[in-house]
Amino acid sequence: MAKIELTRIPFIKNALKSRYPQLAVFIVMLIGYIFAILAGLIGTPVGSHNFSIVFVWIAWWAILILVAVPFFGRGWCAVCPIPLPGEWLQHGAVLSPPDKRPKWLNLRVPKMFRNIWLQNISYLLLALFSSVLLTTPNITGIVLAAMLFAAIGLSTVFERRAFCRYLCPVGGFIGLYSQTAPIELRIKDKQVCVTCEGKPCYNGSSAGYGCPWDVFPGGLTKNTYCGLCMECIRTCPHDNIAVNLRPFSADLAKPSTRMDEAFKAFIMLGSAIVYAGVLLGPWGMFKDAAYNVGSSAWFIYAIVFLAIIFVVLPGLFTLGILNTKNTLPLKQRFASLSTALIPLGLMFWVAFSLSFVLTNASYILAALSDPLGLGWNLFGTANAAWQPMLTSILAPAQTLALVVGLVWSARTAQKSANEAGTSSMPVVIYCFVATSLMLWLLL
Repeated sequence: MAKIELTRIPFIKNALKSRYPQLAVFIVMLIGYIFAILAGLIGTPVGSHNFSIVFVWIAWWAILILVAVPFFGRGWCAVCPIPLPGEWLQHGAVLSPPDKRPKWLNLRVPKMFRNIWLQNISYLLLALFSSVLLTTPNITGIVLAAMLFAAIGLSTVFERRAFCRYLCPVGGFIGLYSQTAPIELRIKDKQVCVTCEGKPCYNGSSAGYGCPWDVFPGGLTKNTYCGLCMECIRTCPHDNIAVNLRPFSADLAKPSTRMDEAFKAFIMLGSAIVYAGVLLGPWGMFKDAAYNVGSSAWFIYAIVFLAIIFVVLPGLFTLGILNTKNTLPLKQRFASLSTALIPLGLMFWVAFSLSFVLTNASYILAALSDPLGLGWNLFGTANAAWQPMLTSILAPAQTLALVVGLVWSARTAQKSANEAGTSSMPVVIYCFVATSLMLWLLL
């Protein structure tokens, strides 16, 4: 499939260049986000009837994992409300750049933090407390507020979107899996960027802001770090930037050599496996350990969780590729071949989320009518009874997702192995065993 330039369509191009459609979505999202914080803090403590739990961890999560990330990559980042207040303060404006910007510190993020290790850590912190986060509204409200204030604080100290780029726990895995999506933002002609003076797409101009994600579009080869904010489309004086429709997983043709990205793949793969076992499995002991935060059982659970992610999964992977004949250093081989785990991890999350979302989706109707649990019945659905949805197709859909993930990863492993000059068989076997385990946990 050849690339199709979507920005050749006048309606799409004009909608992306104009700030007003995006601003309208931003405002709606920000109002919803603030309401979710308030609902978590002052609404009912019953999670299944609280807007913050139901709409963040069921409705939003379903849209993110089942639709937004697989098909639009970083599309959520394009409308995420979290960086908005901080960015407006940083810019001193809501729409176009002002004549005079406010004097914040505007520091460069230290080089040692210009990676996704902090995002890996912040995600793991949320993951370890996820059982409480998913069921306790006030904890969800506190976490959502903390993310908003962290984004504001970092915007007044550092340049651009430091929170989104280096700290956001959601942005890390969206960036990882956005490589598989069929949407990309790329330049049309590299030579135009070479000769362009001032590089307004990166540095900004009177037409728009410099790239908030600290990315020079002329060197963009992967979706991982492009937040689809569309500022470069507005600032490019040569109309040299396009949004394209492309084949799935096009970015995976060139494997990563970064260890932070490699371990993100293991973090997401391991988290999906653990969640499937703890939240959907029949083992009450594991559930109790995960939910009793602070207890000795929970500390054991946390140690096991981290051991699976940082020791067991990467250790077995390393043993598998250790004896493959290759002149590349083991570290580079590890990072390159771990690219094959990206589509597998995405499909693990799709399969897990199908079960979690379809089991709990009926709560959305009740929470929509009575978002704070105060006895309201705004739309006449407050008393809608809980019932799992689409139970007859759940198992086949999960099985299909896992099989697609396995085949997808096997093909990616072949490409990565060819690039590294080694055999793909150990990685394919690893993916097959992991898929079999996930299938057993889910079904």
